[in-house]
Amino acid sequence: MLNLLSGDRPRSIILTLILLAILIALALAPFLFPGVRSLETAARICIFIVLAASYDLLLGYTGIVSFAHTMFFGMGAYGVALASTHMGRGYDALIVGSLGGAVLAAILALGIGLFSLRVRAIFFAMITLAVASAVAVLVSQMSWLTGGEDGLNYLIPRELTPAFRFGEAFGVKLTGKLVNYYVIFGFSLVLFLLLLRIVNSPFGRVLQAIRENDFRAEAIGYRVVWYRTAATCLSAAIAALAGSLFAIWLRYVGPDTTLSFEIMLDILLMVVIGGMGTIYGAVLGATIFVLAQNYLQNLMGVASEATGSIPVLHELLSPDRWLLWLGVLFILSVYFFPSGIVGRLRAGR
Repeated sequence: MLNLLSGDRPRSIILTLILLAILIALALAPFLFPGVRSLETAARICIFIVLAASYDLLLGYTGIVSFAHTMFFGMGAYGVALASTHMGRGYDALIVGSLGGAVLAAILALGIGLFSLRVRAIFFAMITLAVASAVAVLVSQMSWLTGGEDGLNYLIPRELTPAFRFGEAFGVKLTGKLVNYYVIFGFSLVLFLLLLRIVNSPFGRVLQAIRENDFRAEAIGYRVVWYRTAATCLSAAIAALAGSLFAIWLRYVGPDTTLSFEIMLDILLMVVIGGMGTIYGAVLGATIFVLAQNYLQNLMGVASEATGSIPVLHELLSPDRWLLWLGVLFILSVYFFPSGIVGRLRAGR
């Protein structure tokens, strides 16, 4: 299926099996892993796969370092929130908010690209960081519109909420939350396949040529700034759509949940861990990172109790130090997999 849609096979038996396992686990998550927390984790994995893949289009395929990706993610989320607040809890509000956020993100990315992509990479990165910081401050201060630091709570169609119940199957209660999850899963899958198709199209090949040697690409006739700007706009629009899915799932948006610089760092880590310039790396990176965020602290708690008789080890495995060990895992992954997990698996073919 992936070969027919993109012409890009995983090119590794182990990678193929891992990707299939993740796909099956996410598709059947409500039944394989019943529970509120596991469903929340699965939904976040779906959304962050799309978000990391859209960032890989910039960083891995075009060679552009940007720190404004969470800004576009937040635009999509706030688009849904504002539309739902002012238009009511209808599907029209979700559609208008999602499309409006994506269009606005693409327009802002176009402006940033046209005025900034001619400068050197580090200066472009600093410009995107400055713009993203300014937008985050603006959103925090416009409490009359965005809710400020408190954010916005809003209503979505009842069919997508836990209050809507329509039966039971395989011991799992069928509610609107389940429908909401499959909406997230379905749209995330479509957006991921769209990105996979883009990077394996002639447009994607030109982006890779620009990444390798932009002077040579310019010399043979490709308008480098135009291609970089187009990639920035596409990446921004898809990131905004991921933000819309996040807003539909949470039914709440705020600066900390959608515009935080910590999310930007998380996205960067996902791309690096999975493998830059692969798109498939976003699947592995997002899955590993979200699972670590949600369950590493619990695992460390169990390990800390099991080693209670060993003072130093007991302290090192304290759940309060989970971020330390997450950093250690990242360092080890970069050391042993410098080209990312996908790059390593493909190299070992």
